Amino acid sequence: MDRYPFPIPFGWFHVGYPEDFAVGAAKPLYYFGRHLVAWRDAEGAPHVQDAFCPHLGAHLGHGGTVEGCEIVCPFHGWRFDGEGANTGIPYSDRTNRKARLGTYPVVERNGLVMAWYHPSGEPPMWEVPEVAELGDHPDFSTVVRTGYRIDACWQEMAETGVDSAHFRFVHNTASVPEIESYVTDGYESDMRSSQKFPTPRGVMEGRIDTHAWGPGLSVVWFSGIIDTVNLATTTPIDAERCEVRFNFRFRTMGDEATTANVGRAFVAEVDKQVQEDRPIWEHKAHLVRPALADHDGPFTKFRKWASQFYAEGTAAGDERLVFPPPYWEDRMDEVPAKATASARNADPG
Repeated sequence: MDRYPFPIPFGWFHVGYPEDFAVGAAKPLYYFGRHLVAWRDAEGAPHVQDAFCPHLGAHLGHGGTVEGCEIVCPFHGWRFDGEGANTGIPYSDRTNRKARLGTYPVVERNGLVMAWYHPSGEPPMWEVPEVAELGDHPDFSTVVRTGYRIDACWQEMAETGVDSAHFRFVHNTASVPEIESYVTDGYESDMRSSQKFPTPRGVMEGRIDTHAWGPGLSVVWFSGIIDTVNLATTTPIDAERCEVRFNFRFRTMGDEATTANVGRAFVAEVDKQVQEDRPIWEHKAHLVRPALADHDGPFTKFRKWASQFYAEGTAAGDERLVFPPPYWEDRMDEVPAKATASARNADPG
């Protein structure tokens, strides 16, 4: 039985950092429910392709080599270029025009390597934006990275972003954040919200403003404690698992040590919140028709926006209304973090 009604969405997805792909080396990857090979050619261009050689199926990421601007199969020495075409067979005078590697468009931007995935090979439908704060911006610190592998699909995790009430009861914020606006425009979405942050010095007024480009990339601006930009990425490993990575930069606070200390505390708090969310994401059922309250977030609007990224359509809307998680015998003791009893009983407004 399927875990979710959703297939793998299409879009731009983070497959690694530039330093992960050395010139002249082939590396195995597994995303989108597919075995992949990533390599960087002699001119510095990165490539992501389907991993199996069309000759007899060898995995090019396990023993494959890179020579110039071609990847070479470890099994019989067949060569392929960055477009996936067979360019040489060492024991034949001819190439095989039908022997092609599936190839994924790749860009390096904002310190990330991003690959475009579409189940039927459609070309990119939008561009990966340049984020000024992630570049050579004099007012922002160096990047701090965190990453997680989570047994949940993109939509279940992303839906939490418009679920303002959960911040109060899962993350023990001072109050329910106020979503001031949630606007969708084609493949982009924009959410503006205000929030009260608990700190050792008391509650501070702040903001969390998020702009997303498809399911794989969003920029989250935090203000109030320390001005922070988080380039957040979610990459489907398969239809039921994702890799989530955060890339933080902080506005400098006058000296490097102060910025680093406050930044580390901020990242630790975000990490704590991810760990609080994880067991909920991994153990919750997807309900096709949730019983919503009048002050819940814009779930319906989010789900409508999300639905456009499933090229094969979804199973939602058929006779099945509940999609439960698997039974994980070794996880029966997992529980989400809880706010204190006094906080749970407080006025959520």
